[in-house]
Amino acid sequence: MQTTFPQLLLTHAAQRPTAPAMREKEYGIWQTISWQDMATMVTHMACGLHQAGLKRGEHMVVVGSNRPRLYATMLAAQSLGAIPIPLYQDAAAAECVFPLTNAEVRLCVVEDQEQVDKMLEVREAYAALERIYFDDPRGLRKYDEPGLGSVDELLAAGAAFAKQHPNFYKEQVEIGTKDDVAAMFFTSGTTGNPKGVVHTHGTLIDRAQAGAEFDHLTANEDVLAYLPPAWIGQNIFSYAQWLVAGYVVNCPESSATVMIDLKEIGPTYYFAPPRVFEGMLTSVSIRMEDASSLKRNLYKYFMSLAMKVGPKRMDGESIGLFNSLMYALGNLLVYGPLRNNLGFSRVRVAYTAGEAIGPDLFSFYRSIGVNLKQLYGSTETAVFVCLQPDNQARADTVGVPCRGVEIKVADNGEILVKSPGLLKGYYKNPEATAEVLTADGWYHTSDAGFLDSHGHLKIIDRVKDVGRIKGGSNDGAMFAPKYVENKLKFFPHIKEVVAYGDQREKVCVMINIDFDAVGNWAERRNLPYAGYTDLAQKPEVYELIKECVEQVNADLAEDTLLAGSQVSRFLVLHKELDADDGELTRTNKVRRGFIAEKYQPLVDALYGGMTTQFIETVVKFEDGRTGSVSATLKISDAKTFVPVKAAA
Repeated sequence: MQTTFPQLLLTHAAQRPTAPAMREKEYGIWQTISWQDMATMVTHMACGLHQAGLKRGEHMVVVGSNRPRLYATMLAAQSLGAIPIPLYQDAAAAECVFPLTNAEVRLCVVEDQEQVDKMLEVREAYAALERIYFDDPRGLRKYDEPGLGSVDELLAAGAAFAKQHPNFYKEQVEIGTKDDVAAMFFTSGTTGNPKGVVHTHGTLIDRAQAGAEFDHLTANEDVLAYLPPAWIGQNIFSYAQWLVAGYVVNCPESSATVMIDLKEIGPTYYFAPPRVFEGMLTSVSIRMEDASSLKRNLYKYFMSLAMKVGPKRMDGESIGLFNSLMYALGNLLVYGPLRNNLGFSRVRVAYTAGEAIGPDLFSFYRSIGVNLKQLYGSTETAVFVCLQPDNQARADTVGVPCRGVEIKVADNGEILVKSPGLLKGYYKNPEATAEVLTADGWYHTSDAGFLDSHGHLKIIDRVKDVGRIKGGSNDGAMFAPKYVENKLKFFPHIKEVVAYGDQREKVCVMINIDFDAVGNWAERRNLPYAGYTDLAQKPEVYELIKECVEQVNADLAEDTLLAGSQVSRFLVLHKELDADDGELTRTNKVRRGFIAEKYQPLVDALYGGMTTQFIETVVKFEDGRTGSVSATLKISDAKTFVPVKAAA
């Protein structure tokens, strides 16, 4: 029985040595790495790390994009009983200091010059970082820093050691057990320092197996690994499940080529947070605006049909002979070419997670024949808690508990979970561990929700974020900011939203426009603009966004539970919310509390009845420099609607 990831690797290498394990696109050409190649690489890497002084139980940092040699590094560390910690490759050096200090890291392996520079900067604040190894040598020829070396050197030294000690690697792997710590993932740290979530081989493998069993995954799947490996979602799909199911993981050449690579690979198993699906739909909307009138009309007609009958068809329900024939014609003319253009022509199972997806966005993909489903989980649960069965995918639920999971709802509406995939604990933080893990094994998710009559879990929002309107005609009405934000983000012209309303008499929102989508819209109307800030404040853009807000209000008026969450006032921000400016987490979730403090004058203006407000904001550039952006922002009122029930 294989109980660790290195043991799973050796099993694949023994049973099907020449089968492809990974592909990497380099200089426009896909290079294939077999399971035997991967096992050899991991063996040499482990021996090299052993010679570099990596000890059992020691932490080691890995920073970079999805690259076969970085995956091999994590496997090599685990083979020696060490604990890899993947960090976000776009994190600033200052954000890396705490994780390295907290985990007492001496050694790291990074992707390229950018990450080397970052670690050298980290070393100024954390001198215990002794060794830095890089995978890509470009730009590093003249670097002369103590402890700096290449992965090539590490592999060469490891190969020589393995030749002299042929049994060393397998002996090390055999020592490992399912209860050994396999990895540590740091949370985004929205309310303070990030917490290190400790997972064993047993927790990660069990959840990977549960997910694979649920969706009948086989070694024939193709996966595109393009999201940060530091995010446990990507790590489960392209690392844990890769080693459990034995499918092929494909690594794109760069972030700029992901969409091209997606079309070339045509994955069968696909995973993305809602923002990626939102971006794809935005690109489709932009292209349709530029299409001929015949194509626009065809698209409009067949998409209307698809939204009406497509989801029912995906769920195996009868849609009638006429609709079946028309859908088949639509598939030939619109849906099939659209799936192919998005890279979804071979997708058998697609998942979205990380945050709630807008119901209209969810329905769009299912209507064109993409088996998009939702799952529910977190870093602390090793992702898989609830999954949607193929014929029961609904926009307003996150599925049913998967194998081994128990769910109960606390008196305050919080979801509690018991699962074989729960974290071992937060590293060096017993107080935080005790806050989320009860003595009898229940994990506090901090999410508010309930199980419906069909046994599906519905998530409303974070417990701390679900609030009440106070005062006015909606006094006492429930306010769920994430629900409002997601409904607005369905529109291709809106990229990000931050909603406020708890303990206030009305709901107000701050909006980021999608610069590409609105820019295209403006150009088609001969509307000149000098950049994001200028475009965002155009009166025509405000009218465009106002239409979106009022359409959402009309939808909310039909929901008796959330009718009080209609948006009364809004503004369009002068800059895009950015993780480097602290406004988003590294997984692109809005930090609502931080934003409220940072933009306090704007919040006050929204609720104070003002029509304009000047704001100046400090921004951080990619090279570390800072600057400022200022503008006088317009504030607009939006029409609200009488709740349908009250009107009746």
